[in-house]
Amino acid sequence: MDSSIRTALADDGTVTVTVVGEIDFSNADEVADGLRDVIADGPPPTVYVDLRDASFIDSTGLGALIDGYRTATERDVRFVVVNPSVPFRRVLAVTGLSDLFGLAEAGAPQWETAPDRAASA
Repeated sequence: MDSSIRTALADDGTVTVTVVGEIDFSNADEVADGLRDVIADGPPPTVYVDLRDASFIDSTGLGALIDGYRTATERDVRFVVVNPSVPFRRVLAVTGLSDLFGLAEAGAPQWETAPDRAASA
């Protein structure tokens, strides 16, 4: 089975974790583990979770993002979700997670294309 996440390290030390496909009970542990690993390996100043290639999220997927957020805040790492689709943005707004994940911040990155990446894992 292919991995549900891709990680990329930018020149400034930030890490982008791109989630691919569905985020549900079948891969929520992989997503949560991947986020924890990225944060533990640095820790980077900021972790961007790019949802551009994510097609679906359920409650276990939201739990994986929340777990990543908690891990980040414990390590004093900024955690920002970027590029959510309109349906994802609605789910995050309805659940109150938009503010938590930095979507309501003025100037929060909403990339049209991926940020510059120095390395890929």
